[in-house]
Order: sequence, then structure tokens, then C-alpha cells
Amino acid sequence: MGSVKQVQVTFDCAEPERVARFWCEVLGYVVPPPPEGFASWAEFDLGLPPERRGAAYACVDPTGAGPRLFFQRVPEGKVVKNRVHLDVRAGAGLVGAERLATLEAECARLVALGAVRVRLLAADGVDESCIVMQDVEGNEFCLD
Repeated sequence: MGSVKQVQVTFDCAEPERVARFWCEVLGYVVPPPPEGFASWAEFDLGLPPERRGAAYACVDPTGAGPRLFFQRVPEGKVVKNRVHLDVRAGAGLVGAERLATLEAECARLVALGAVRVRLLAADGVDESCIVMQDVEGNEFCLD
């Protein structure tokens, strides 16, 4: 039996580069270098058939610790809640007012990048507070 060495998280979206660049800013990820022989991804894209241009984009954790994120263009729009979502762990290890202040500050930064704040899920004695948000195409994620 083999073992999994890497995980990639794939997003369906309308504008792959736009969504990828948003997540690069959120997570501190970077766009990987273009394939050998190409000076840029734009140059690589021009070599594709017209219907494939701009159809995909990716970003990676520069430390190599986090999963690669892949964004692929699909014709249909988002219509229901995500079955899988990312948790952006800005408040890990923090509790109470300190955690909430950290989450609110990070929420403000992400809203400036184009995210939408949906709602605060306040601490309930079992779970600490988190903020439900949406990325630039409406995909839900939690600021945790």
C-alpha cells in the first residue's frame, strides 16, 4: 500500500488567476515559476489554444509545508454552500478577547483584499470564536 506524499486543494471558479492571487495574499503563498522555456505564465498561456487560455492557475506555500492550491475555470457558477472549506488559522492558541481582537484585525485585512465577512460565530463555552467569510468568488472559509 502506498502513502500519500502531497495534497493539492482544487477550487472551481470563473477567474482562476484572480482567485489564486487573492489566496496568495491571504496565506503568504506565491505563484510557482512558469514551465521551463517560458519567461512568464502569460507567455506560456499564449501558447495554449484560445479556449484553454486563463483556464487554470496555482499557488504554493514558499516553505513547502502547506498544500498546493489549484484553481480551474468551470462554466457554472457557485450555487450552494461549499462541502469543503479552508480554515485560515489566524487565532490558533488564543482565547477570549485576545482571540477576537486578532480575528477582527485579520478580517479587516482580508476584506481589504476583496473578501466578504459573513458572520461571527461567537465562543459558546465549547468552541472559540471564528468568523465565517467568503473569498472573491463567494467560496466560504473560516477565519479561525
